[in-house]
Amino acid sequence: MTSLHNASGPDPTPPAGIKEYLAIMRLDHSTKHILIVPGIVLAYLLRGIPHDHPIQSFVLGFAAAVCIASANYVINEFLDRDFDKHHPTKSSRSAVQSVMSGHIVVGEWLVLIAIGLLCAAHSSTLMLMISSTFVAQGIVYNVPPLRTKDKAYLDVISESVNNAIRLLIGWAIIDPTSLPPGSIILAYWLGGAFLMSAKRMSEYQEIVASHGAELLVRYRASFAQYTKVSLTASCLVYSLSSIAFLSVFLVECRIEYIIALPIVVMLFTAYFLLSTRPGSTAQKPEKLFREPGLMLILLALVVAFIFASFVNIPLIATLVEQHYISLK
Repeated sequence: MTSLHNASGPDPTPPAGIKEYLAIMRLDHSTKHILIVPGIVLAYLLRGIPHDHPIQSFVLGFAAAVCIASANYVINEFLDRDFDKHHPTKSSRSAVQSVMSGHIVVGEWLVLIAIGLLCAAHSSTLMLMISSTFVAQGIVYNVPPLRTKDKAYLDVISESVNNAIRLLIGWAIIDPTSLPPGSIILAYWLGGAFLMSAKRMSEYQEIVASHGAELLVRYRASFAQYTKVSLTASCLVYSLSSIAFLSVFLVECRIEYIIALPIVVMLFTAYFLLSTRPGSTAQKPEKLFREPGLMLILLALVVAFIFASFVNIPLIATLVEQHYISLK
């Protein structure tokens, strides 16, 4: 983390105050932790083994997720300050608009990490392991010399692992003695990769159209290796791969869940179309709840999942059985 202490030369921008140091925690991004909820639901449906202290585990799990995510945002925004100044909107971030002390930023990061890991440790050993992985992800993604965010495709894969981590946090809240099937972990991870690729495609289209490709590369080095076609293709690959693993999981768990797959396809399609619009909310996933069309599809998915959990549909079982059409 020594790179955080590198001081720049004289800067005309004002020194950061408490407001700016709090802003880089991005607590408004906490809406992303809604991705923990499916992990809770799945663990309850599949394991039915509630934690010894479910309410306490719920509070500690969410507290750990919020603190560690905020810690990751702290180093993200500080280390990106010289790159974000080239972005049309991110140039207004606190780390760009004010001079921040590397020592204070490191201290803020350490305090948030300590609180997050302490909460996780008080929940369960599994929660502590998952939370430690969350910390490691933030370092690998943001801090040189690894800094995977600057490497095309690896940036998406390493960032979207947060989706799988949130799923596992939800699972550990209910059952700290096991992990969910690998198929759903991969489906969640690759689904996140689709979201991140769509976000990058939206940024690519908008910034190239308004400011040119040169500015885009100054903002994020990985864009030097991307094109609109390659980003579109990666969205297709990640979405199809996610749905493939999701199909395996649904069939293994309960064949009736298959009825939810067409709605999942609709959800991916709607999000992709959303990402092609100018000023798309896909560039700010924490504000996706403001998209009524997307929320309606998500609601339909929840309803379908609940329905399939309690209603047997014999016809589906018949259709998926191995049989042949006889010509005699």
